[in-house]
Amino acid sequence: MKPKYTLDNPETRVYVGDCREVLAGLPAKSVDLVFADPPFNWNVDYGAWDDARPRQDYIDFTHEWLDGCIRVLTDTGSLWVNIPDDTAAEIVIHLKSRKLHMVNWCIWHFRFGQNRTGNFIVSKVHTLYFAKDKEKRTWNPDTVLEPSDRAAIYGDKRTFEKDEYAGVRVPFDVWYGQNWGRVQGNNKERRENHQNQLPEVYLERVIRCSSNEGDLVLDPFLGSGTTCTVARALNRRSIGIEFNPKNAKSAFERIKAGAVRIGEPATTNTFFAERIPKARRKADS
Repeated sequence: MKPKYTLDNPETRVYVGDCREVLAGLPAKSVDLVFADPPFNWNVDYGAWDDARPRQDYIDFTHEWLDGCIRVLTDTGSLWVNIPDDTAAEIVIHLKSRKLHMVNWCIWHFRFGQNRTGNFIVSKVHTLYFAKDKEKRTWNPDTVLEPSDRAAIYGDKRTFEKDEYAGVRVPFDVWYGQNWGRVQGNNKERRENHQNQLPEVYLERVIRCSSNEGDLVLDPFLGSGTTCTVARALNRRSIGIEFNPKNAKSAFERIKAGAVRIGEPATTNTFFAERIPKARRKADS
């Protein structure tokens, strides 16, 4: 298959079609990072795509696209999957059966889940982080550091006196905070006519820590185009695959327009305000 849309510097390709077919046509071990945010089978209207399949059909589909991603992943590559509660366990079991190594089971937490009374309100999605080789994987922690609570909230001088990572830390495995919520309403990232959209900071963290400039990043479910948009802003080559031609066109327009938040200062992942005691604050000043 040939890409429907392309850009240069860095190379960006958008394919329209079934990701399983596109993946089968890509060279083995050619992709450095895969990020996947698949349909959840929650009966969402994605046009021609059937998002209300019998459960076993959906699981079979999931295994097929996962295997396609594994085939194209380099030996130093990583595979990230954004998935809700009802399919997270099946994906973990399948990837382990394919001899991939779990690096982290992260959580993307958002404050405004859909209101309900039949069970607890859903306010998270699982961010599954796997690698072909846990020791040889591309891993750049210095690129995703954030202010530590001790520094940002408590003003603890000791954290600024460390030889390494003074005042900062590698992020927790639960991700939340400023600009980490669901993209909706008047958010400046918002793309119209897309059912779901991940925040740029999410993909920025994944791409920075798991790839290098010039590497090839692949998203088998391009959707609103966040992955390729952020990859391009960070000087990574990228491939996006989208089943819906209308969504693919919209995503490509966004990719051309560029990211809107890349380079903004990192903020600590906390719900708490500054708690530096007044006496210490006066002494420090």
